[in-house]
Amino acid sequence: MRTRFAVLGPVRAWRDGTELVLGPPKQRALLALLLTEAGHPVAVHEIVDALWGQDPPDTAVNVVQRHIGALRRLLEPELPARGESRWLVRGSGGYRLDVDPDSLDLLRFRELRQRAAKAAQEGEPAAATELLIEALALWRGPAASGIAPEVRSYPAFTALDGEHLAAVKEAAELALEAGGGLGARVLVTLRQAAAQHPLDEGLQARLILVLAATGHQAEALDVHRTVRTRLADELGVQPGPELQAAQQRVLGRTQTLRASVPTGSGEDAGEEDLQPAPAATVRPAQLPADLAAFTGRRSELARVRELLPRFGEAMSTVVISAIGGMAGVGKTTLAVHWAHSVADRFPDGQLYVNLRGFHPTGSIMSAAEAIRSFLDAFGVPGQRIPAGLDAQAALYRSLLADRRVLIVLDNARDTEHVRPLLPGAPGCLVLVTSRSQLYGLVAGEGAHSLTLDVLTHDDAREFLSRRLGDERVAREPDAVTEIIDLCGRLPLALAVVSARAVVNPSFPLASVAAELRESEDSLDAFSGEAPVADARSAFSWSYQLLSPAAARVFRLLALHPGPDCSLAAVASLAGQRIGQVRPLLGELVRAHLLSEPVPGRYGCHELLRAYATELGRAEDGVPDLDAARRRLLDHYLHTVHAADSVIAPTRERLQLRPHAPGVTVPRLPDQAAAATWLEANRSVVLAAIEQAARHGSGEHSWQLAATADLYLDRNGHWQEQLAAQTTALGAAQRLGDIRGQAHGHKALGFTNGRFDRWDEADAHLARALELFAEIGDGIGLARVHRHCAYLANRRERHEEALGHYADASSLYRAAGWESGEAYVANEVGWTYILMGRYEDALKECGRALAAHQRTGDGNGVASAWDSLGYAHHHLHEHDRALECYEHALRLYRESRDRYLEADTLVHIGDTHRARGENGRAALAWREAAAILEDIGHSEAAQVRDRLRDLAVPDPVPDPPGRQ
Repeated sequence: MRTRFAVLGPVRAWRDGTELVLGPPKQRALLALLLTEAGHPVAVHEIVDALWGQDPPDTAVNVVQRHIGALRRLLEPELPARGESRWLVRGSGGYRLDVDPDSLDLLRFRELRQRAAKAAQEGEPAAATELLIEALALWRGPAASGIAPEVRSYPAFTALDGEHLAAVKEAAELALEAGGGLGARVLVTLRQAAAQHPLDEGLQARLILVLAATGHQAEALDVHRTVRTRLADELGVQPGPELQAAQQRVLGRTQTLRASVPTGSGEDAGEEDLQPAPAATVRPAQLPADLAAFTGRRSELARVRELLPRFGEAMSTVVISAIGGMAGVGKTTLAVHWAHSVADRFPDGQLYVNLRGFHPTGSIMSAAEAIRSFLDAFGVPGQRIPAGLDAQAALYRSLLADRRVLIVLDNARDTEHVRPLLPGAPGCLVLVTSRSQLYGLVAGEGAHSLTLDVLTHDDAREFLSRRLGDERVAREPDAVTEIIDLCGRLPLALAVVSARAVVNPSFPLASVAAELRESEDSLDAFSGEAPVADARSAFSWSYQLLSPAAARVFRLLALHPGPDCSLAAVASLAGQRIGQVRPLLGELVRAHLLSEPVPGRYGCHELLRAYATELGRAEDGVPDLDAARRRLLDHYLHTVHAADSVIAPTRERLQLRPHAPGVTVPRLPDQAAAATWLEANRSVVLAAIEQAARHGSGEHSWQLAATADLYLDRNGHWQEQLAAQTTALGAAQRLGDIRGQAHGHKALGFTNGRFDRWDEADAHLARALELFAEIGDGIGLARVHRHCAYLANRRERHEEALGHYADASSLYRAAGWESGEAYVANEVGWTYILMGRYEDALKECGRALAAHQRTGDGNGVASAWDSLGYAHHHLHEHDRALECYEHALRLYRESRDRYLEADTLVHIGDTHRARGENGRAALAWREAAAILEDIGHSEAAQVRDRLRDLAVPDPVPDPPGRQ
């Protein structure tokens, strides 16, 4: 009889391969403590201290003895009543668990680590790294995860986490010394540890060096930027020598690579930015609307106008204007107003992005995310966007070369936040706004600095006149002066006061001034930035005039993680029906405490959000705020789940617990509605994944990421997928949730494969196979095998792919899921097509078709028809191919699956082209391109390339699908 234990992750035990139920939480925690001290006695008073802390019950010792007895019976059910236990031994005033490295993962880990240390001492870094990789593979999350947090904080458990961290650092150092591809093998574990210890400079330095050594120089520099910002924000310190040295090594390596590889050489040196950039096909026009009531700032506008050459003269450099100032002073308003006034001088487009550098929830937009949005704006296909930040920035700069584009970078955190977003060639104008003084941008990039102060008294009076009317302002000059002084001439405060006065035209302005005078005068979140005390007075005055229900909604909106939110999200936050919330939002919009930038979506200035956060802490209890946050996360989780169910109705997916009472899940009637909702809320969902990992239990984080997996992948949002799934995996590991970890590894494996990071893809997928097997999830295992097969086909390892498909089919068969077997049969047929075995492909796809027809799986039937058509196409049986495609096209249209409709139209065009029917081919491809562009898919550019190659000016009658 063999008994095994695990404490490197969730606490678990098996007897003869069967997992044991470890009993109540205190009993499980007791076993965990004994396992951490395996082979050494643990005194009873230590056990009591670990389980109950400073306030144990009088019966604590008796409870410990009962749990010991229960554990003995669990581990050795045949042990006589007073028999001597093989495992649990009493002695030295406590209890000892006698185990060996073959029966406890912790002892095996320590043994391997000792062997690695010996190998390193003997000058064998490669062997030492291999041993540490094996040792680290034993960890399945934080030590003893899943036990109560107050017990988990006991030093014996936290010390184990320290051992893991030390081993990760050792593995990174030895891998760098050994070379030979070992760095890529430790990278997965190193990334996860770095995500869990974001302020450990030694660990982050090692991650930077290993990233650079494995060809990810851009990501390495991005890690350094992120760590530096976090150290400054959370600890108020600059990076230490170790981090600085790592950055310098990477910068030296990057310069060496750039010097050694000629531009356009096509050599793979980890420098994707050396590849030629695709031409931009879209003229972006992203500027927000100008403010109709813009007032004053004449001297500031005159200064920035001097930066541009006269009309007709070329710009010899990139012109950068850095507009700084406190929150609410009007930086964005001035930048947007000036941008509109000079937009006609930049015929190649205008780009705008809110970098959210000071967002109260911490959901700052990264430079990589901003660049991706700009590349999307230029119409660059997703598959042509490289993986690293430096490579993406190079592609972005290539698009801007020889073009005149106006770029507004709003609300930047610091210089490093915007540096990757700067053009590299003359002709462009960049406007940067920030609360920070961007000295680095001025010194390093030649930017022209303009710091906004509050309005002059005359401009403030004009500001009020434009909003309240000249007559009303002239009627009460003393009250106007007092309002201006009490608002500190801050534009945002003046706007809030004006809004209230506008909707109450009978109020004398003297009463407005009196109420402002009586308001409290502090806004702690901005205590160092005078005169925000008066701004808070203005906010407080407007807030106090709200109805109680609207005031509650205002406070709760501070919990929302994204830049704006929908009506259904607000209803979920409030735990009310949409009909109840809509008039409250109208009240907030009228009070200028909320904005509605587009119909049905609501947001507010960050200063107002900070004020709402303060109010929530002061007026709402922690349980109420936690319940609201739970409802909000439930709203996003269940709505993403509903959208995924509409887009892929037959796909296996998570089974969710019922959402909390008061949650609103909008109805998504078809795939178009589901896709529209997902795209509109994508940034919010990604922010929610991060927020749930930081502030929640972690369950919402990994479940949201797992549910959004298909959408993010199918629409080419692969960078965002990597970030989201990494965050989710860390949350699942901290939670000790094996299923969550399995889903995270599965998604990260597939997404790394999208970027051809084969070592990381293989490591994640291998781990996913282990974890799904561990929890007995055959359906999850089957999906991972299908991912492995797909990536094997990508590498032309078709026999390996067939082996994975055989495993997946067996697992589906064992689970009784005929639809899953049918999908595998179709994918096997596709593999045969790639191998040139077209007759075999017809058999497999025909078998898939019959199975899907039996189960009534419409999407499966359509996919099988499409594959059959593709096989007939390669057999030159073009008539039969078109018949199959027509079946697929009809079904995809019925199910409103627009992406796969377009995919089939591309195949139809290919077959018409093979028949010499170029007009019909062009018609099919045009229809496909229109669909792909409508849904924002990167493959649209490939279809447009087909059309350009064909060069048919006009379509012919009889469109495909209607013949």
